[in-house]
Amino acid sequence: MTNHEFYMRLALDNALAMKGQTDPNPLVGAVIVNENRIVGIGAHLKAGEPHAEIHAIRMAGEKTKGATIYVTLEPCSHQGRTGPCAVSIVEAGIKKVVIATLDPNPVVSGNGVNILKDAGIEVIIGVCEEESKRMNEVFNKFIVEKKPFVTLKAGSTLDGKIASHTGSSKWITSEAARYDVHQLRSQNMGILVGINTVIEDNPELTARIPNGRNPIRLVLDSSLRIPLDTKVIQDNQAETWIFTTEQHDKEKRKQLEEKGIQVYVTSDTNRADPNKVLHILGEKLVSSVLIEGGGSIHAAFLEHHLIDKVVIYMAPKLIGGKLAPTFLEGQGIQEMSDAIELSDVTVEKIGKDFKWIGYPIY
Repeated sequence: MTNHEFYMRLALDNALAMKGQTDPNPLVGAVIVNENRIVGIGAHLKAGEPHAEIHAIRMAGEKTKGATIYVTLEPCSHQGRTGPCAVSIVEAGIKKVVIATLDPNPVVSGNGVNILKDAGIEVIIGVCEEESKRMNEVFNKFIVEKKPFVTLKAGSTLDGKIASHTGSSKWITSEAARYDVHQLRSQNMGILVGINTVIEDNPELTARIPNGRNPIRLVLDSSLRIPLDTKVIQDNQAETWIFTTEQHDKEKRKQLEEKGIQVYVTSDTNRADPNKVLHILGEKLVSSVLIEGGGSIHAAFLEHHLIDKVVIYMAPKLIGGKLAPTFLEGQGIQEMSDAIELSDVTVEKIGKDFKWIGYPIY
């Protein structure tokens, strides 16, 4: 590992520690080094607050003169809720800037680098680039497409079942795996399920971990069958948004809205439109969504090629049974050659279970 990689990985670690806090902004870390000593470290903590470079510059003080700064994302060049970091780097007297990756926004990409180079600062780009891009997979999609990054999550047995044929499902996975799921919920801005999940399980859909952030609860309900006494309507632990169709119960909608529930019409058919759902969420600046919706909901989004990432917690158990539900249903493919492959697959053991992560190739 080179010195550049060492310091950049330190910046990446600091940025990653803020996962779930910065939405819809990216995760960014910065490390300032002067005469082989770390003199400043910073991470972006929350949208609207100072960026990582500013925190690191403030920590370093006068030691920024002639120093090198390592930044996981190209320093910004525009005036937003905070000032342009590229200009602050120039004013701090920093002489070298090492950047993991350029800003993915094609409108601004390279502008920060140009400010630095015009000031005579040496710029190195591409150190730990892939790690930085993967860390900011949510931001990278949202800033370009204006739609949320969608993760499909399921807990299943080795034979793909999420419950027995009688509907018994508690618990397939271990307590350790379920704790990890709550962390995943906290890292996403929204959590999406179908109305059958709400009616059958009456879930809270919250992140029950210390300092966890509860995601917005998103429910697909084509006719507004949702009972008014369910937890997502009554508990006030998080916002609840319902996506329905023109065929919805108008009186029920009025009752829901009186309780502070937001209702959105997504189609004039008998099913909510997944594409429209994501379009609305993008307009509302929801940059990431975790889908825990059951086999039919998963299939609807996958068939429309709307799933960006798949996370499966697989327990070493077997259930069997043709009528036992699986985490992916729908009509399915006709030919094996049409099967959707996953790329960059990783497997991690959590408790007794295995956590599979992969990215669909469409």
